[in-house]
Order: sequence, then C-alpha cells, then structure tokens
Amino acid sequence: MDTEAQHTERGRSSAPGTQGSEAEEGSRSARVPGVVTGLPTGLTTGLSLRRAGLLGVGCGVVLLLLSHFVLQPFLIPSTSMEPALEVGDRVLVNKLAYRFGSEPRRGDVVVFDGTGSFLREAPEENAVAGLVQGAAAALGLAEPAETDFVKRVAGIGGDRVVCCDKEGRLEVNGVPVEERYVYFGDAPSRVPFDIVVPQGTLFVLGDHRSKSRDSRDHLGEPGGGMVPLDKVIGRADWIGWPAGRWSALEQTGAFDRVPGPGGTHG
Repeated sequence: MDTEAQHTERGRSSAPGTQGSEAEEGSRSARVPGVVTGLPTGLTTGLSLRRAGLLGVGCGVVLLLLSHFVLQPFLIPSTSMEPALEVGDRVLVNKLAYRFGSEPRRGDVVVFDGTGSFLREAPEENAVAGLVQGAAAALGLAEPAETDFVKRVAGIGGDRVVCCDKEGRLEVNGVPVEERYVYFGDAPSRVPFDIVVPQGTLFVLGDHRSKSRDSRDHLGEPGGGMVPLDKVIGRADWIGWPAGRWSALEQTGAFDRVPGPGGTHG
C-alpha cells in the first residue's frame, strides 16, 4: 500500500486553511442571494453610481414637493428686514400657516409675490433658466425670484395706518405702536402717510425702514402697494441657516393693544 499517496490525498482535501476551504467558502458566497461575483469592476461601479444617482433624484423630488406645499427655505437677499433677518439667512417659510382659514396678523413676517403690488408685472426671463433658478430658490440654494419679498405686516384689511403721531410713532386704528423690532436709529417712517387698508389686502413694512422699499413706496401706483391675501406665500417662522442663528423668529406683541376696524381687538 502506498501510504505516502494516501496521506497526500487526505491533506489536499481536509487540511484547515488550505485551498479546499477556500473553494468551499467561494461556493458558499456564490449561493448567497444578492452577492454578485465575476462582474467586471467597471460594471459594478456603474451600477453603484446609477443607484446613487436615482437616490439623489428621488431625494430632490421629495424636497421640492415639501418645499412647494409645506416648508420652503427662503434666502434673505437684502438688509431690509434687519435686525430680525440678516443677509444670507435662510428662513423657513410655513406654507400651511394660512391654508386652513387663518389669515396674516399684524406683526407677522410674511413672504409674498409682489406682482401687481410692488411690481407691475413679472420680469421676462428665459424659461429654462427660470425653471433652474426656481428649483434652486425653492431649496434655499439661490436668491428668491425678483417678484418675491419678505416684510412685516403693519396693517390688515380695514385698518387705518398713520405715520407718524406727535411722538414719531406708527399709529394703527388710533393706537400708537411701539415697534421695538425696527432697526436701531431708524424712524418709523421719514415720509408721512395716512391710509386705510382695503379689505383682502395687507400693508407691509420692512424693519430696516431706511433701507426698505415697501408699501409706503408704492402708495401712488396701481395696487397702491397693498399685498392681496392670495399673493401671500407663507409666514417666516424659523431661521434655519447659518447654524449659529438657528432659532424661531421672535413674535412681537407690538400690536396687542390695537383694536380691529370695528373697535374689537384683533
């Protein structure tokens, strides 16, 4: 009997850590569902990139839908709302704030489409460029459209808004308003006005009065600078970026003593 030959054959098939074990492990991996073997490296890389691309597109669609219907980031492009909002802030606009019967209240900071009130008509632009810019603006990655503005509500339908009283304060329905949110050193308005806000519209002002073009600047134009309720996009509730300014937008009690047009408080 050739004992050397027997030992050799036994060693090839049963010794741990030898080619036999490797072959067995390889056959196991081939039987595991989802494990693909034998594909060229370039092909597997291509599949991974395709999955990543599809995932990115899916996430983008979800974010756009969320932005369109619920919560939209809005990049602050100017100093007109300082000190509450600074250039470069991304505020989160609550689009559900006025969707279920609620209406803007005095003191709310609102984002709105100014076509017809602050602008006579929307400026012309390339359709494709407009689509790309709109998508980027909806995600807070670009400045908002030229037709979009952010201001604070100073008067609602039926209010009489006057500036200024003997002490230089804004007055709404005969009650002076202490506007502590106005930029330090600014007067409530350097241009006097006395207006009654038409029903279904808003009279809005920037907090940095000397740097803001708002309802005051359009009183003699078509639309009178009043913002129709159906042009309001939503209420700015939070500062979402930069990280150092994360906070809810502070609510004001400046108008708490102001009665409604009929004498009731609102």
